[in-house]
Amino acid sequence: MVIVQRQPTSHIAMTSNTLLQPTEIIHLSGISWQTYENLLTELSATRRLRLTYNRGTLEIMVPSPEHERYKKIVGRFVETLAEELEVRIQPLGSTTFKRPELSGAEPDECFYIKNINFIKGKKRINLQQDPPPDLVVEIDITSSSKNRFEVYADMGVPEIWRYDGSIFSINILQDDKYIAVDQSLAFPNLPLTEIADFLQQVEEKDYLDLVSDFRNWVRSKIDLN
Repeated sequence: MVIVQRQPTSHIAMTSNTLLQPTEIIHLSGISWQTYENLLTELSATRRLRLTYNRGTLEIMVPSPEHERYKKIVGRFVETLAEELEVRIQPLGSTTFKRPELSGAEPDECFYIKNINFIKGKKRINLQQDPPPDLVVEIDITSSSKNRFEVYADMGVPEIWRYDGSIFSINILQDDKYIAVDQSLAFPNLPLTEIADFLQQVEEKDYLDLVSDFRNWVRSKIDLN
């Protein structure tokens, strides 16, 4: 864990203790790309902090257990959809994606679907040569993804699923901005906004029971199509 303090020279000082609470977020401005890169390197081994960089602005967040619980279940829902629809996917979790000198972000979850063949077998993703993830998941229970949406738009991520604790939305990139829609690009022809009903049960239902219920729901919708 670390203390993160803004320094007059735009450098960040780090020690072995932390002032960051589980849901705390810090926003810093005037941060150089090199400072961001240095943080990614220094924190790579034991990092729990989540970093988002956007044109000199750095957001630092410590994910809470609540945040992690929801991101895990939504990611599992994506995998369940892929299994039942027999769609090939490549999950890359919270991989760091960067546009050098401009922006960098770590999704809560991300998946390659339509572009899966372009990154097959690659150990590193270079957005100057490789496509961005086809689908990103963002959980906004303890933070806002507004800044990250701008970063994902820069990268050309076509679809973001967002959950803020009550509303689940599917957001599609159009004209460099995200708009909320009813139908997913990754998994069309299913009423996926109903995922909100399952997410409302996360705190009261066993994890695997909820996944099983979701799987049965997906199968029932497939049978109707």
